[in-house]
Amino acid sequence: MALALQLAEQGNYSTAPNPRVACVVVKNNQILGQAAHLKAGQAHAEVLALNQAGEAAAGADVYVTLEPCNHLGRTPPCVDALLKAGVGRVVVAMQDPNPLVAGQGMQRLRAAGIQVELGLLEAQAQALNPGFVSRMTRHRPYLRTKLAASLDGRTALANGLSQWITTEAARADVQHWRGLACAIVTGIGTVLKDNPSMTVRAPEIVKAALSRQPLRVIVDSRLRTPHDSQMLSAASLQIGPVLIAYAKADAAQLQAIQRPGLSLIAMPNADGQVDLPALMTHLATLGVNEVLLEAGSALNGAFLQAQLIDECIFYYAAKLMGGTAQPMFAMPAYEAMSQAQAMQIIEIRQLGADLRLRAKPVPA
Repeated sequence: MALALQLAEQGNYSTAPNPRVACVVVKNNQILGQAAHLKAGQAHAEVLALNQAGEAAAGADVYVTLEPCNHLGRTPPCVDALLKAGVGRVVVAMQDPNPLVAGQGMQRLRAAGIQVELGLLEAQAQALNPGFVSRMTRHRPYLRTKLAASLDGRTALANGLSQWITTEAARADVQHWRGLACAIVTGIGTVLKDNPSMTVRAPEIVKAALSRQPLRVIVDSRLRTPHDSQMLSAASLQIGPVLIAYAKADAAQLQAIQRPGLSLIAMPNADGQVDLPALMTHLATLGVNEVLLEAGSALNGAFLQAQLIDECIFYYAAKLMGGTAQPMFAMPAYEAMSQAQAMQIIEIRQLGADLRLRAKPVPA
């Protein structure tokens, strides 16, 4: 199962909206087949591994990181392939949270007389697919926010200058998280200040992603995105689509900004801003599993207040920028320590001269 989990990471950048899954077929202590699912619409891991094993798969043990599917999607059910191969035992790391499966695959295998075991390295399997699990159970993506800051927690100088706080090693690491994401979300403030492209640029990740670029999403309440911004250029939109979520715009604004590859969606809340929970729900309907938020303090603060941030990735540079520099999150003025947002640190790693700290907000 550990080997299967390792193999499943081959689909880190390419399987969305499908989960990352791998399968290993074993008989008489010999590995007969091993494979990972790489892209939606292509063969699933079980089918690929069974094809490698051939007729020798009869009576074999099958280790799979996610419950085999029992429904017809773009490909036939994997349960059918397991039954046809005549395997003897199926060891499953975790049950599929997809309501179309949700235990039915294992139930059908057991009904056919195949021994099924569930729960081997389950936590590791769940950690492999946080976005898919979130989309299936919470109907919204798993959201990470990326923040580059000085040791005193500042993301830009008072005049707005922020390039570059961290070193090249940290900036290269960001490409991994962009590659994992199905969508990258930013705000109009970042677009106006930095005019970013928000694409995955590391060649090895682009290749592993089978040329898939994340959907780029701009939260722009008044539809102020400049028509000549990098993300709206014809070349950029050919690389990958852009979605602008807005709260209020007139017909002339909507008409002027229209272009191939750009989608617009009105999502106003009661305050005249973009309804962030509704936006996350909408992204889930598009098959978005994981979101990377790359924004300024205002949007980061809004997502945090809405309890939509699942994980923070902090890149700390060995610098001090002072009290007048800009913070990570726009937060209310708390009057008691009990009001402060508690965080659970899950990883600390050094990247060159910088530190990467990953933490999860603790629910109140």
